[in-house]
Amino acid sequence: MRIGEIAALVGVTPRAVRHYHQSGLLPEPVRRANGYREYGVRDAVLLARIRRLTELGLGLDEARDALADDEGRGLVDVLEGLADDLARQEAVIRERRERLAPLLAAARAGRLPAEGPVSPELTALLAGLGEVPESPMAAKDREVLSLLDTVVPESERAGLMELIGKVAADAHAVYALLDGLAGAAPDAPGVAEAARAIAACLPDELGERVSDAELDDGLARTVFDELAPAQAAAVRLALRLVAERGEDAG
Repeated sequence: MRIGEIAALVGVTPRAVRHYHQSGLLPEPVRRANGYREYGVRDAVLLARIRRLTELGLGLDEARDALADDEGRGLVDVLEGLADDLARQEAVIRERRERLAPLLAAARAGRLPAEGPVSPELTALLAGLGEVPESPMAAKDREVLSLLDTVVPESERAGLMELIGKVAADAHAVYALLDGLAGAAPDAPGVAEAARAIAACLPDELGERVSDAELDDGLARTVFDELAPAQAAAVRLALRLVAERGEDAG
């Protein structure tokens, strides 16, 4: 992704992205031969976290402190200080306090995901997934989920997280299937087999959200580019199988 694309995806301006680079909040990405910055999913995930922290009312220095602590302890201190400030401005920032409350509760209880701060819906979903397995695919999945949590409109977020949550019980099996395709060719026999197994785990409602256009939009392309070729092929095929299943049922 170019700077304008990542800015549009996360909902900030290219000027803000450059400012985050200059302030040291967002590391400079690799550059192409022509000198243009090239952003990936991890850059978008970090930019989304910065946006969420600043929307909660944190200054750049406070956001930097929160991002520097991988275990969330620094974020607890920052959120507690912000909660005290919100209490003094009740009429103006009531909505901000409501958004802060579940995050603060999760942080104090040690349940704040490493990807946080995230919405209560994603916090519940990640808790349902349980312990993070030693799986490259699981790590990528959590990154994508945290990105979706920011870029999906709030009016659609709860429904989407509920839909994804229906796969939680089978998530580790799906991760294992995809990890097994890391070094395979896109046309390897195991791709179709994995796609069928993954499709069997996915809810029928997902088929209503899948179209060829959606599988080729900017976000989908970015996510698929992060996967190995065989993994991307299996996921695309699985989603199409679910869509076809829905059409047959209809």
